[in-house]
Amino acid sequence: MSVSANTPVLQCSDMKLLYDARYIRTDFHDGISRYSTELGNALAKITDVTFLISDPAQVQFLPKKAHYIQIHAPTSPMEPFTSTALNKLEPDVVFSPMQTMGAVGRKYKLILTSHDMIYYRHSTPPGNINGPLRVGWRLYHMTYAPQRIALNGADIVATVSTTVQREFEQAKLTKRPIVVIPNAPQKFHTHKVVQKKIPTNIVYMGSFMPYKNVETLIKGMEWLPGRTLHLLSKITPARRKELTKLIPKGADVRFHGGVTDDAYEALLADNAILTSASYDEGYGIPVAEALAMGVPAVISNIPIFHEVAAGGALYFETDNAKQFAERIKELDDMAIRKKLIQHGLQHISSFSWDDSARALLNTIKSLV
Repeated sequence: MSVSANTPVLQCSDMKLLYDARYIRTDFHDGISRYSTELGNALAKITDVTFLISDPAQVQFLPKKAHYIQIHAPTSPMEPFTSTALNKLEPDVVFSPMQTMGAVGRKYKLILTSHDMIYYRHSTPPGNINGPLRVGWRLYHMTYAPQRIALNGADIVATVSTTVQREFEQAKLTKRPIVVIPNAPQKFHTHKVVQKKIPTNIVYMGSFMPYKNVETLIKGMEWLPGRTLHLLSKITPARRKELTKLIPKGADVRFHGGVTDDAYEALLADNAILTSASYDEGYGIPVAEALAMGVPAVISNIPIFHEVAAGGALYFETDNAKQFAERIKELDDMAIRKKLIQHGLQHISSFSWDDSARALLNTIKSLV
């Protein structure tokens, strides 16, 4: 099932809508936190919505004067019984940007979101999951059964790209209709992009989990003297030590240990190329953000990146470090770079949070 963002929004009055904003991080945004924040803010511009939070600090990321209700955290033992608490609020529709909300006994329509199937293919849990949750996470991803049970508890399942939608359908992950509520780039405003004769800054924004394959980027710096690979995200000391050993002699690889949005934008704007060697993604927000700024991308040849970047990027085979370096050097040709940037800007304009919010609202109103 697909809902066009360009379709006029269906009209429906007196609808009580709850939006699950409990996945918004209060330290720095990860992909789901950014999705929750941007989609929620865009949705609030076109309909009345009440946000569910679990931490008062999340309020700062909601629209001004937003109506919100605090309930338990999504990691609480109460999560399987969330429907009991929400039934008392008498909503018509509840939307969650994740799939783990308890649905048994609910008296409202429910849309749950699953972002990708990465962890069925790459079994290492995220670094922020510890203790018993880590064990539970591994058990959850051993088979499709737990996810099928969770998603079939909804009326509609949302995901962030048509690539992932096809994967869900092929795996028969749910009996429910699957709609695409796309991710989109955040809007940068401050820094003017500078493109010089030879791009000297190569920017990576993302985690350092094994499936992100940062190793290939580091190894590729052997053939890129005079350029700097900027690794922007937070990293554990152990993982940094592991990756540092791979840095070729004489190569310039810098670990930033986490940066603000402004510092991220400044680096992208400074004669840069955005890169990723990831084996797997649900969408690829940094790629979209770079293209929206007019920054070219050199990225791994995986289906989702072709959906997000299309002709706005050059592609290399995932484990081929030398080919990565060759693609970077191709952009020394200003004509190729300008053409790539033009294609990227044109393509990424088809993704926006306002369009995604309209697609979500059409989906919501189709239920009531």
